[in-house]
Formats: sequence, C-alpha cells, structure tokens
Amino acid sequence: MNTITRLVVYAIISVTFATTHAQEKAVDSLKKTSVDYKIEALETLKTKIEKEEREFLKQEIESINDRLDAKQITAAEAEELKKEAAEKRAANIENRLAIVDNKIELLKRNDSVYSVDDDESFIFRIGGDNDDFGDEFIYFGKKNRVHKPRKYDRRTTSDIVFAIGFNNAIIEDQDFNDSPYKLGGSGFIELGYAWKTRIFDNTNFWRLKYGFSFQWNKFDIKDNQYFVNTDGDVTLQEFPLDLNKAKFRTTNLVFPVHLEFGPSKKIEKEDYFRYSTRNKFKIGLGGYAGLNIGSMQKLKYKEDGNRIKDKQRGGFEVNEFVYGLSGYLAWGDTALYVKYDLNPLFKDQAFDQNNISVGLRFDMD
Repeated sequence: MNTITRLVVYAIISVTFATTHAQEKAVDSLKKTSVDYKIEALETLKTKIEKEEREFLKQEIESINDRLDAKQITAAEAEELKKEAAEKRAANIENRLAIVDNKIELLKRNDSVYSVDDDESFIFRIGGDNDDFGDEFIYFGKKNRVHKPRKYDRRTTSDIVFAIGFNNAIIEDQDFNDSPYKLGGSGFIELGYAWKTRIFDNTNFWRLKYGFSFQWNKFDIKDNQYFVNTDGDVTLQEFPLDLNKAKFRTTNLVFPVHLEFGPSKKIEKEDYFRYSTRNKFKIGLGGYAGLNIGSMQKLKYKEDGNRIKDKQRGGFEVNEFVYGLSGYLAWGDTALYVKYDLNPLFKDQAFDQNNISVGLRFDMD
C-alpha cells in the first residue's frame, strides 16, 4: 500500500513539474515572439526612413527650383541650397538610423519586452499655417512625427465652412410681412468643405473659393397650418386639431463657387512664403447648384389626450435641382452670409416661393 501511495505522489509531482515547465517555455516563447516582432518592425522602419528622407530631399529641391524660376535666388545660390539640403538629409538618415539601431540593440539585450518608445502621444489638430505642425488643415497622429518640408508656394488652401441663421421664403404676389412662416423659428444650417485658390501669381487680392456643402432649410409654419399635397398641388391648409409644432425641412447637397477678393498679408520665411487673410476684410460673390436629397414635415399635436409626433418624408413636389445666388461680407473668419434660391421650392405650383437665408458664416481656415 505504501508503495502505491509513493507512486501516486511521484506521478503527481512529475505532472505538476512538466506542466509548470511547459508554461514557462510558452511564456518565454511569447516574450521572444513579441521582441522579435518589434525588432522586425524596426528593421522595416529603417527602410522607410531612407525612402522618406529621399522624398523630402526631392520636395526641397523642387521648392528651390520654384524659387529660382521666380527669380528669388540666383543659380549659384540654388546650387548651394541644394547641396545644403542633400547634406542635411544625409545627416538625418544617419542620425535616425542610429536611433533605430540603438533601439534594436536594447531589445536584443533584454529577455522581456522593453519599452523603446519615449513619446508616442497622439494629437488632433484643426487649422493650418502653423510652424510647429506643417501645412495640413486637419491632422491626427503622433506628436513627434517627422514633418514633410513645406512647399515654397501653396496657392490652394482648404477649410471647413459652417453657417447658421434665419430662413424664410419670398412668395410670389405676397408681402414678406405676410409670410406663413415664423421668423424666429425658421432657420438654416450649412456645413461643408471648401478650397480657396489664388488666381494670379503675384497677388492674392483675387481668390476663387469652391467646394461642397450640405444645407438644411427649415420653415416653422404659423397659424395651425400644414402642407398638404393634393394631386400634385401643394398648399397650406388648417390642421383639424391644435398643432403644437408644424415644421417643414429640406436637405440639399450643393456645390458653391465664390469669387473672393480683399487684402491679405504676405508672410515670407527663409524657404517658403504664404498669404494670410486672417483679420482682413473680404467679400465673396457667387452662387451654388446641386440636388435636393430629402424633405420632411414634422407635426406635433395631441389627440384623445395622447401626444403624437408625425413625420412625413417626401411627397411634397420639392424641386430636385437646386441653384441660387450667395455672398458674404467677412472680417477674418466670420462673415455676414446671404443665400437665395433661384429655383422655386415646389415645382409646377400656382405661386412660386423661393427660399432665402441670412446668417453668420464661419470659414475655419
């Protein structure tokens, strides 16, 4: 009996030792795999660094050639600048590769996974023309990234456009004061993205601004009325119950184009220049064209003590094609903005009504 007991104990100890040893080997294998993976990634990074610095050198040489063509520098100065750029990029490659090699050696010397990233913090930035972060208008990425060299001359910039304000309609043969839409409750919102291109080489007074925008135009209907479509005839009729709210909204996708003009400030640096319209007066005149992508009427009322929200989408004979005139008067990034639809809101009606909006526009460039 004692012999059997000893054998059972020996068997349990052997199995426990084997399991523990296997787990330790598995952990070591995982550590080694993780370390090897990091080393492999760093080796790949070395190739990327060389390619990146060569591409940066190419861009710097193009910028130097642009300055030479613009007669900002002489041919001798251009050659000297190219030589300096090549030496700088060669030194950058050497220094950056040395840093990566040191990280690889650090990993090889340690059995466990070793942190080799000193600053991997991320940032999110909106806004360009910043000496610390380069030319990009929107950037999300590592804080300590290597920046591309700036272009000597950047004629086209981009920005986000946001506008908000009052909305109403000009109705044929009807005084504006008799509008069936509430002035305070009717409004519009516009959100888009725009590019701005300098038209002439040596002056930034004239610019072309173009892009795309989503427009939401809302009417707050007065006098307990709502829209009814009767065989294609869209009219305002009295609702059979007391309405708490009656709103009608159209959603458009449009492509605005404006001729913008006004003074600007020229900022000249050692290897690039920019024009800035910040804190400057500017005027934009133009128009837009696009498509209606949706319409909705929302009614809120009570029936038999129950609160009812009724949303009616489509079916209101809204014009599919949208076009109009627009303009803005701005100081810096903030403008007084007006837009007017040349197309009637509803098609083939007895009386035309055209959407008009007045508000504030913000060009966040």
